[in-house]
Amino acid sequence: MLIIGIDPGISGAICFFENGKIIDVIDMPNMSEGKKNKKQVNGAQISNEIKQRIANKKNDEIKVVIEQVAAMPGQGVTSMFNFGQSFGVLKGICSALQLSTYFIRPAKWKKYFNLINSSKDASRTKAIEIFPYFSSNLSKKKDSNKADAILIASYFAETFNSDN
Repeated sequence: MLIIGIDPGISGAICFFENGKIIDVIDMPNMSEGKKNKKQVNGAQISNEIKQRIANKKNDEIKVVIEQVAAMPGQGVTSMFNFGQSFGVLKGICSALQLSTYFIRPAKWKKYFNLINSSKDASRTKAIEIFPYFSSNLSKKKDSNKADAILIASYFAETFNSDN
């Protein structure tokens, strides 16, 4: 089973995970929007990245797991709207590709990996501990979003059959 773990949002990441191994992790494709050069997710590129990696697979062999994030205190209306728009683009792509999609709250996967109330960078450390062969791809502090996507996919791989 190929699991696609997604940390949504402009600075998020997408992890392709199969048979307990990380196949690939990419930063969330994005592009500039309008005169202010604000970023938005690049839906066409996300679709291309996913299609390229699922070309030889049957849809029932693929599970997409998206972190289901809610509004955070102190986050502005515009920023929440932009985040929701990114989330909607991801849901739309998965629907159009007819991929089974699951939504996991951050508290659920973070509790599983004992990351509740820890720093953002703690997920990077945890991912390196579990997948040391991938550590060179998680060497920068900004790679914590990649680590989140990896842990989301790993959580689903380890708990999917027990949850259903």
